[in-house]
This record gives sequence, C-alpha cells and structure tokens, in this order.
Amino acid sequence: MSTIGVGIIGGSQGGWASISHIPALKALPDFELRAVSTSRQESANAAGKEFGVEAAFDNHVDLLAHPGVDVVVVAVKVPHHRELISAAIDAGKTVYAEWPLALNLAEATELTRRAEAAGVRTAIGLQGRYHPELRFARRLIEEGRIGRVIGTTMVGSGMVWGGETTRAHAYWYDRTQGATPLTGAALHAIDALNVTLGQFDQLSANLVLGRTQVTVTDDGNTVVPVTAPDQISLTGTLDSGAAASVFYRGGTSRGDNFRWEINGTDGDLVLTAPWGNVQVTDLTLQAGFGTDTAVSPLEVPAEYSAGIPAGLVGPARNVAALYTDLARDLREGTRLVPDFAYAHTRHQLLAAIESASSEGVAQTLG
Repeated sequence: MSTIGVGIIGGSQGGWASISHIPALKALPDFELRAVSTSRQESANAAGKEFGVEAAFDNHVDLLAHPGVDVVVVAVKVPHHRELISAAIDAGKTVYAEWPLALNLAEATELTRRAEAAGVRTAIGLQGRYHPELRFARRLIEEGRIGRVIGTTMVGSGMVWGGETTRAHAYWYDRTQGATPLTGAALHAIDALNVTLGQFDQLSANLVLGRTQVTVTDDGNTVVPVTAPDQISLTGTLDSGAAASVFYRGGTSRGDNFRWEINGTDGDLVLTAPWGNVQVTDLTLQAGFGTDTAVSPLEVPAEYSAGIPAGLVGPARNVAALYTDLARDLREGTRLVPDFAYAHTRHQLLAAIESASSEGVAQTLG
C-alpha cells in the first residue's frame, strides 16, 4: 500500500471532520482524501470543492464503492453508526469510527464481533492519549519520577452542555442520541486517565440531572427537556491500587474547566486546560518532585510530539497522531491504534458507571 486513500462519511463544511480529520490528512503524506459523502448532493459538492476532492456523494453506498478508498471514516451522529459502520465492514474497508462507537453496549458488541468476523482493521476516535503532555506524563510515571501513584483527582467541564443551545445541537441533551456529557467529554477524559494510570478495578458513580431544561436560542427561545445527566461523579480504585476521583459538569465553570492531579509518594503531576474536552484542547503540564514545595511548568521534549506534523494546531493534532499510528498498523501489521475491541471495553465501562449510579452499588470490573 503506497498512499492510503480515505473516504469520509459526514464530511460537511463546518462539521467535526472538517476541523480535525481533513487538516490532519492534508498534513500527512501517508494519506490522501479521495471521497466525501453527506446527506445532500449540494452540501457534498460544496465540501468536495472546499477540500479539493472530486468524488463527492449524497450517499454512503457510492463512497464505499469508490475504488480509491481504503479507509472509511464514519463521522456522523451516533444513531447512524450501526448502519454505516456495518456497511463499511461488509465492503471490506478499514473503518475509523468516531467515538462513541454505538448507542449502547449491545450495538458496540455487535459491531465489534462483525469487524472481527470480517477480518477488517478498525480504529476508534479516542485520540486524547496522543497529547504530547500525556505521553510525557506516562513516561515520567513509568520511570518512577513521582514514586508510586497513590491517588488522582480530575475535575472538568463538558463545555457544550450549558443552559442554552441551538436547534442543530439540541440532540446533545437527549440521552437516547449517544452524545451526552458522560459518553462525550467525561469518557474522553476518563479514558485518558485509564491509559495513563490503569483501568478501574472497582467504582461507584452518581449521575445527576442538574439542568432539567435547555433553551434553544435560534428557535424562538423554545425550552426543551433535558434527559442526559450533566453532573457526573465517579470514585473508585484503579488496578494499581491507586484511588481515583472524577467529577464532570455540563456547561462551563467560572473557575477551572479542567484540572487533573496525579499524586505519588515522591512527586505530583498537574495537567490543566482552559477547555474541558481533553481530546481537543491544549494541555499544560506541571510537576513537583522530591523536596519541591510546589509544582512548576515542565517543558515537553519534542520526541513526544511524534506523528504530529509541525504547524498543525487545534483538534487536528491528536487526530493526526492517531492516523500516523494507523498508517503503521496497515503497513506493518502492528496494533497501535485503539480499535473496536478497545472501544467495546469503553462501552462496558459506561454500562458499569450507569449501573453503579442506578443501583447505588459499587461495580467490580477487574
């Protein structure tokens, strides 16, 4: 495989793919964007023109049939994932699906098994692990710079789940649509915690509906009900024995919108950001070791930005790093990127969190 051809389902102008996947692909010589599809031919043509792609379709079937497409990116609303991912798998394509993989654990299980049975390679959009600051933090922990990790606390904001929204984004507040504070901002942050410090062995959770209604500002200030819990509390023990506490709120805070402390027997790491969606924001890393009485900024060595093209900024940075690993996986047979099997474990975690909250009983995951 020389240049790897990519087709994006959900490539509309101004959409997620346009600010993350497409800039990443254009900056990476291993890939070429060869097709886009949207729900209307007019928007598909506009996207094709803007992104320099001749193959622009108003349906996924034609995109899947395009001979130059090796990797299919599914970047649409979660309720459509099952149909589109299944079709891509049946077409024998490598599939890169945005997170969440599916609406629920049952659908995630079905898609994971389907991909495994078909023998196709998969990737899931959990790119937060590729932050250079997180890579460096993991190395510091592995080298014992903060001693044994004994506890961690994370507090963040979901940002977009505030008291007002637009008609196009009202679905964020509906728990049946798959894009909630728990499945979105909170899970991305929890996954970063797990990748850095290990998985939960046991957890308790409390999911609270703080806002019961939201105002749709571009629809005559219509008020619609909120069904997705927007106050998320999670406490537990990691498989390393360290204590962990996570709190995520909907909307924004006038204080800190992201702060994560990792406390060890001989040091502390602190990661902060102005934006609570960890996978897309810029992180700042501070640390204190040994006899230090406070944390101070740490410069991240350039080697931890491997896979991120120089000059690439914003949401595209971590997505580009994931694509870099995907190229290696496809060419060398490695297993570097988080795939559907890994996504399935994240859906199992979501199910455990929901059960712990609804039943009021700690869940054992180990």
